This record gives sequence, structure tokens and C-alpha cells, in this order.
Amino acid sequence: MGIGASIFLLALGAILAFAVNADISGLDISVIGWILMAAGLLGLITTLWFWNSRRRTVVTRSTAAPVAGPGYTSEYREVRRDDVPPPPPPAYS
Repeated sequence: MGIGASIFLLALGAILAFAVNADISGLDISVIGWILMAAGLLGLITTLWFWNSRRRTVVTRSTAAPVAGPGYTSEYREVRRDDVPPPPPPAYS
């Protein structure tokens, strides 16, 4: 569920919970509204959590022999790259 669908569920649930005064036998509209708002909030939190975990970077530090000659003590290199997702599983035929 994306951000748009979550916000839609939140809005629809709020309308049903707070603005509709209809009586349907066997259904309580306000309870359905609260359930839709809870589902929208849960979907929004889950979507934001997945988006946040996808944007992490991996820092790789490697130490190698110094490139420069005498007089230089050490060299520090840092390579940043985005976290690469694992390859898809093989397709079985």
C-alpha cells in the first residue's frame, strides 16, 4: 500500500466515523470508519518505514599501502555506494 492509498483510507475512515449518521441494520458505520483509519495509519507507517530502510548507504573502508612516498604516513579512502538488493531467485521450469 502506498502513501496515497493510506491517506485515502484515513480520509474515508474519518468521514465514516465522524460525518455520516446513517443506520444500516447489522453494521455500525463509525466502527467501520475507525477500522479504515487504523488500516490507513498502519499502511502509512509501513510504507514510510520501507522507504526509509531503502535509502541507507553502505560505507566500505579499505586500507592499502600508501600511494605517496616517504613523508606521508597513511592514506584514507572511503567508498560510498547504495545498498544493492539481492538478486532474484532462479526461475524453475
